[in-house]
Amino acid sequence: MHVDIELSDKAREIIACAKALLAVGGYHSFSYADISDAVHISKPSIHHHFPSKADLVETVVAVYREETRAGLAQLERHVHGPLEQLQGYTNFWATCVRNRDTSFCVCAMLAAELPTLPAQVAAEVRGHFVDLSEWLSSLLNRGAADGVFVLQGSPRMEALAFMASVHGAMLSARAHGDPELFTQILQPALRRLTLPA
Repeated sequence: MHVDIELSDKAREIIACAKALLAVGGYHSFSYADISDAVHISKPSIHHHFPSKADLVETVVAVYREETRAGLAQLERHVHGPLEQLQGYTNFWATCVRNRDTSFCVCAMLAAELPTLPAQVAAEVRGHFVDLSEWLSSLLNRGAADGVFVLQGSPRMEALAFMASVHGAMLSARAHGDPELFTQILQPALRRLTLPA
């Protein structure tokens, strides 16, 4: 989905609210009434911007994907070296996990609900994981070529394993109510990539 960059301020406010609600409870945990209360807008006005909940969440995920791609591009521009970029990525999430408002990847939350999501939302969620795995795979491949990473499998499989570690660490931190668990769980995954097999 291409996101219209001309979204109104109110539409962006609705999107931000929906994103926060998704991160906390997923697709089925909120209604337009929840957004109406939080954003101080009538439900018909929300429907004017987003005719259905599926349209809204599809847009939320599309915007999230654009923000993620922009964030990763910025990380590559400002942080030199594959290991430092990987650490920058995990540090970003460590900070988010400590902030309870943004403590969980919206797409990771939605991935758990894939069988019950509308098709257009599921397609955007899958697209996010394709984007992220391709970025991580490229990063790991460059790091292996530079002698920074020691991969035990293909860059793609290592990227998928690392993504699973990141999202699993988020889940564990949430389940135990301990944000510091996120970093503690990921440290061995980072070490494994930098030590000889």
